[in-house]
Amino acid sequence: MSKKNRKTKLGRVLEKRKREDSEDEASESEKPLPPSRISDEPIPKKSKWINRQRVLVFAARGTTQRDRHLMNDLKRVMPHSKSENKISRREHLAVINELCKIKNCNKSLFFEGRKKQDLYLWISNISEGPSAKFLIESVFTMQELRLTGNCLKGSRPLLSFDENFQKEPHYALIKELFIQVFGVPNRHPKSQPFIDRVISFTVLDNRIWYRHYQILKEDGALAEIGPRFVFNPIKIFDGSFTGNTLWDNPHYVTPNMYRRRLSAVAGQKYVDRRNQKLAYKMSRPKTSYPSLPEDDIFEGDTLERAAKAVGDSLPPEISDMIEEPVKKKLTVKPHIISFRNRNRDGKNKKRKVSATDE
Repeated sequence: MSKKNRKTKLGRVLEKRKREDSEDEASESEKPLPPSRISDEPIPKKSKWINRQRVLVFAARGTTQRDRHLMNDLKRVMPHSKSENKISRREHLAVINELCKIKNCNKSLFFEGRKKQDLYLWISNISEGPSAKFLIESVFTMQELRLTGNCLKGSRPLLSFDENFQKEPHYALIKELFIQVFGVPNRHPKSQPFIDRVISFTVLDNRIWYRHYQILKEDGALAEIGPRFVFNPIKIFDGSFTGNTLWDNPHYVTPNMYRRRLSAVAGQKYVDRRNQKLAYKMSRPKTSYPSLPEDDIFEGDTLERAAKAVGDSLPPEISDMIEEPVKKKLTVKPHIISFRNRNRDGKNKKRKVSATDE
């Protein structure tokens, strides 16, 4: 069969399919609507995947091993996520918008590591905004914790938020970002139609604590799955990785400043110790306390001093006790050393040698 015939046949098949689709749409549009509907009737469920949320999860170069494990753990619990290769830290953050458009993603989780010890996380709504920047603290991955919780892979979670998310406007905005990023869309191709886990977000000490639990029973019994970490919010921007600052955390302390304070506290211990020594030298008296005449009462033999104080001579029994004991001379007995000596004939012969023998 020639290439021309193949092309013509393929074109005919495609045209036929287009005609059938157009006829189906016309027939559906021509169907009359029901004259009335009872309010008690349940709304017909839509079997299609409508909430098409896709999250691009990737990192920049320079992240540590623990940071990569945390990123992989989040990918496991987010079936609607996509991965991407690491990008250079020299690239501008606006490049992430282009990468998300290429991957057909409308949300992004971008991990950025600095100094091999600090981890930052960007959560952004692509092309429109807003975006938020967090410092990730107290990271514990699934492999480190080894918890007993275990859920179905790809299942949909329940998102639990603290009541503090309704009190402040910036927490309400962060809550909406978390719902769109961590919530698994209904009828996603890679998701399972089950709800057997809970993701908890709690506000405490101006931070957001992330916990992941498995639902064991209907009475509310839970078992932690992991990972666990803490969001320390820094800033919120009106655009995607750019734009004006909507909110700035006044309680945020940079990691460098925090480490500087710790070193200052450690150095203050040396300064305090040196000041204590100087204060002791300044407060120490130059002359000691004067001696009292009664200080020599315990010098010498107590019995003789007691007799002098009484005025009588010591009785013979006590004088005998005071006399120095006679030193006894130690007599060393010569040790007898026995050993076997062989004669010329080859027989053993015992000989006793005293300690005086040479």
